[in-house]
Amino acid sequence: MNAPMTPEQEYQFYAQPENQAPQGVPRRRRDARLSTIVPVRFPPELLDEVRAQAQADDRSLSAWIRRAVEHELHQAA
Repeated sequence: MNAPMTPEQEYQFYAQPENQAPQGVPRRRRDARLSTIVPVRFPPELLDEVRAQAQADDRSLSAWIRRAVEHELHQAA
């Protein structure tokens, strides 16, 4: 399996016009619109760890938390 690209490698790759054409069948999110905002509080140390992980995964904090919650829900099923 290939190692994930760094943000700089992604930038260089997609800066080339031949790498900008969509590939495969278009995919849409199951629920394109997000619904209710849910305020959640974290201890500062935990929030620092979550932010670091989100940045390492090149995701927003919200997207990383949503993905973590989805993962936990699927593990419990």
